[in-house]
Amino acid sequence: MLQGYKYRLYPTEAQKVLLAKTFGCCRYVYNRALAIKIELYEKEKKGISIFKIKRDMVTWKKIEETKWLSEVNSQSLQSSLRNLDAAYTKFFRDKKGFPKFKNKSSRNSFCNPQGTKIRNKRLYIFKFKKGIPIVLHREITGKIRSSIVSKTPSGKYFVSIIVDDTKTE
Repeated sequence: MLQGYKYRLYPTEAQKVLLAKTFGCCRYVYNRALAIKIELYEKEKKGISIFKIKRDMVTWKKIEETKWLSEVNSQSLQSSLRNLDAAYTKFFRDKKGFPKFKNKSSRNSFCNPQGTKIRNKRLYIFKFKKGIPIVLHREITGKIRSSIVSKTPSGKYFVSIIVDDTKTE
């Protein structure tokens, strides 16, 4: 069974910069992919596969004007594309609201679908080699599946960790 835990993070100033870059890059990729989907649908009444956009993202990292995308975890960027695809699918299938462009004042978060580790009161995710200090107010039981790092409007950082505790219901 999956279980969630939420903990407070206390990143250093350098880590805050990298977190801000990651939030910004995920927002940029989401918005750019949404613009591509809208433009293609308006012109040709066709959709575009999220896999095609993921392949295009590789070339975005090589272009001089968007080379900065390679500074952050690529899995987090791909996760933001999956979120867009899910929102886009819900709009057409379930008639839910159309996906909106993200801005800086909206919720800042990014997903780490794998590679999350906690050791010595530090959270280790890709690109954060020294680990982010974390307050573990309760013990994690089970295998860590994924994590979502977020920042509140008041400037506090949190991590939500999804754990498979291997218990059956």
